[in-house]
Amino acid sequence: MTQTKKKETKLPASDNKAIVFLKENLGILIALVILCLLLSILPATSSSFLSAKNIFNVLRQISTNMLIACAMTMVIILGGIDLSVGSIIALSGVIAAGCVARYQLPIAVALLAGVLVGVAVGVFNGAVISMTTIPPFIVTLATMNIARGLAKVYTGGSPVRVMMKQWQFIGGGYAGPIPVPVIIMLIAIVITALMMNKTKLGRHIYAVGGNAQAAVFSGIKVSRVKFIVHAYAGLMSGLAGIILASRMYSGQPTAGEGAEMDAIAAVVVGGTSMAGGSGKIGGTIIGALIIGVLNNGLNLMNVNSFWQDVVKGVVILLAVFIDYIRNKDA
Repeated sequence: MTQTKKKETKLPASDNKAIVFLKENLGILIALVILCLLLSILPATSSSFLSAKNIFNVLRQISTNMLIACAMTMVIILGGIDLSVGSIIALSGVIAAGCVARYQLPIAVALLAGVLVGVAVGVFNGAVISMTTIPPFIVTLATMNIARGLAKVYTGGSPVRVMMKQWQFIGGGYAGPIPVPVIIMLIAIVITALMMNKTKLGRHIYAVGGNAQAAVFSGIKVSRVKFIVHAYAGLMSGLAGIILASRMYSGQPTAGEGAEMDAIAAVVVGGTSMAGGSGKIGGTIIGALIIGVLNNGLNLMNVNSFWQDVVKGVVILLAVFIDYIRNKDA
């Protein structure tokens, strides 16, 4: 007796991944689409929101937040938090600008110095967090104040201006029609996604965030994972600081204030659990886009900046509440 076997139609791997991505992020994708639709039909924003100029402007504005949010996703999946990223932006920016304006060093050297400053603070965070039991919140709160204080000491509280066209390129230049910060942002997204999804480090990050004790018993070097992740956060923050200083033609000791909140908002809105152990870079990308589009829409409607902070706070609270409900149901 012969049995007829049904042929199973398998979707290509890329299609499978696309479907999984849509299922995982359907809620926030719908929220992003609704937000864009509202801004495209409201009288105050309809004439300018969907213009190519404004879309590129939104992408350029979110580029620094996206860099930080990529690293913050890894930090929060670990079950930690990094409050020092905004201050690293300021310190990296003023050091890089100072190398050009005060010491007449080549721009390439100045950019490298700015990145290395960010890495140095990240390495310090990682070393303390990985070698002690001090909570990441406390460690990064301390380095937040240290880095901000050093930026103010170095500058005397005044901006370090760099009026060179070459300096402006990395933050305000274009490669064809695409802003340079957008290209840097895309490269950072790809690198972060590969680290999280295709490397042993990525698997270890999820394991440590899910259950650090079990990770230790599995042979994972938890301290090394924490060290690398916080060093990477410093690297991304340093790069963001350079982009911002370049765009403003100056290193500002007050730059990056509130940047940690925007990054955390993007990560949490993107579905990463504050409890650690779960989250995807794809969700963070959508979360950063939502925060960026929201900021842009409020600016186009001339909403007072104080009220913008209120709106962002409400968005963060809603995202955390949804995460709480999801974890409770699970």
